Amino acid sequence: MQERSSVGELAHQLRRELDRYSPGGKLPSSRALVERFRVSPVTVSRALAQLAAEGLVVTRPGAGAFRATPRPATAAARDTSWQEVALSADGTADLVPRTVDASAVLATLAAPPPGVIEFNGGYLHPSLQPERAMAAALSRAGRRPGAWGRPPMEGLPELREWFARSIGGAVTAADVLVSTGGQTALTTALRALAPPGAPVLVESPTYPGMLAIARAAGLRPVPVPVDADGVKPSLLADAFRATGARVFVCQPLFQNPTGAVLAPARRPEVLRIARDAGAFVIEDDFVRRLVHEDAGPLPRPLVADDPDGVVVHVGSLTKATSPSFRVSALAAHGPVLERLRAIQVVDTFFVPRPLQEAALELVGSPAWPRHLRAISTELKTRRDTMTTALRLELPTFSLPHIPSGGYHLWLRLPDGMDELSLTTASLRSGVAITPGRPYFSAEPPAAHVRLSFAAVAGTGEITEGVRRLRAACDEVLRP
Repeated sequence: MQERSSVGELAHQLRRELDRYSPGGKLPSSRALVERFRVSPVTVSRALAQLAAEGLVVTRPGAGAFRATPRPATAAARDTSWQEVALSADGTADLVPRTVDASAVLATLAAPPPGVIEFNGGYLHPSLQPERAMAAALSRAGRRPGAWGRPPMEGLPELREWFARSIGGAVTAADVLVSTGGQTALTTALRALAPPGAPVLVESPTYPGMLAIARAAGLRPVPVPVDADGVKPSLLADAFRATGARVFVCQPLFQNPTGAVLAPARRPEVLRIARDAGAFVIEDDFVRRLVHEDAGPLPRPLVADDPDGVVVHVGSLTKATSPSFRVSALAAHGPVLERLRAIQVVDTFFVPRPLQEAALELVGSPAWPRHLRAISTELKTRRDTMTTALRLELPTFSLPHIPSGGYHLWLRLPDGMDELSLTTASLRSGVAITPGRPYFSAEPPAAHVRLSFAAVAGTGEITEGVRRLRAACDEVLRP
């Protein structure tokens, strides 16, 4: 957060001083800027890159940075109003109109303003990411023979084997496709299994990014409620019968947003119900590697106990590493694997080989298990800190389940409190939170918020963020 703020401040200062230089004039050297503004060389480099992206500066390797030649006067304003008709008409023949709404996803991807505590983040704070291990892995990967060549369409055999071993059961490398991140893998799976206009069963509440994928594909999400033990099998069976759906998307481990784990007795029931309906289960196993220190043994992925090819499994390295380390896997048995492969090849060709090689280097290094142990300990500490602070500062907020994995808590607001008003007031108080409404595909039963404890700098920010949230709550409740 501090580095990002320094880059913005330096870029702002340099932008103000550009008028001192004529077009083509040379700016002070990077060393001079480091000494003058007392910032790191990395900050100077990033600030100059920002100005270059804005077209204000031209950088020349070995020569320095120069003021860019001003652009010619902007032409008359463009008229793109015709696109509203064209884009709307595009879906007039669809049974279920396609709606591309990325707002809920952007809420977890966009960086908050400087000074705002990030309780809405969906990734590990940079201090928790294995940056040195990833850098070393990428460096070693780049020197591997053939590292910059074209990889097999399904992914590197060694990486497919590693994912298969991680899943367990009878899953082999032949059942695995390497994909570019969990979001892409989910998109591929939904496109492969459900035609436009079809219903797709989803947990309620569930991950908004998956709802966005479904709606963008012209699918109709149908909610199936979850409780502390995961999806309710009886309601799942009812939903299959009522809709004729052929796909159910679920997160059996540390479900987003509730944190629930599918109970042992329900696991075979879910598979049996889907099999009887002639349907697939898309298993989004997104945070298996973000288990907390006190979790105990984890249940195997559903696909590990699926001999009939019911489950299409999605697993990813991204949540446990960095938002830019986008390597994931699709696993499935039977003819569906060829359809998944065909769609993935059409959409993306393949995952860049250097990234696959870097993933192999990372997970095969001694640093990988050390990193997983470290974040396991740290996430439990952060979860406990947030839980304690909430009980002290906001005792009227209901916390029905404390998860033993993942990176967030799911809170029910007091009756009568509006989550949008609280979200807005919280931002004014200096803390960004995620409203609960986007997690429901239909009308929600109550107002909720989701609070992340992984994207902040440490426990001090968690305590301060909850204090700011209490101030926002007081503002909302003030007559």
